[in-house]
Amino acid sequence: MAKYRKKPIVIEAHQLTKYSLLEICRWMNSKCDWIDNGESIELTIPTLEGNMTANVGDYIIKGIKGEFYPCKPDIFEASYDEVINED
Repeated sequence: MAKYRKKPIVIEAHQLTKYSLLEICRWMNSKCDWIDNGESIELTIPTLEGNMTANVGDYIIKGIKGEFYPCKPDIFEASYDEVINED
């Protein structure tokens, strides 16, 4: 069985907070549907696999084809390191 290493790529991502919701919607440049019940926020994101829900603390990732999708914080932090001064 062959083994493969994921190609290193740089992605854009923002962590969803009650303060970053509108910034994320502008960044996604699309209609955002969300529910804010005062204690939590659920953001619905149209992905290539269908609609997915992001909650406060989740990261919203912009993929290599310009698509967006949510990622749980523990998976994000295990998979990505912050890039400093990369354009």
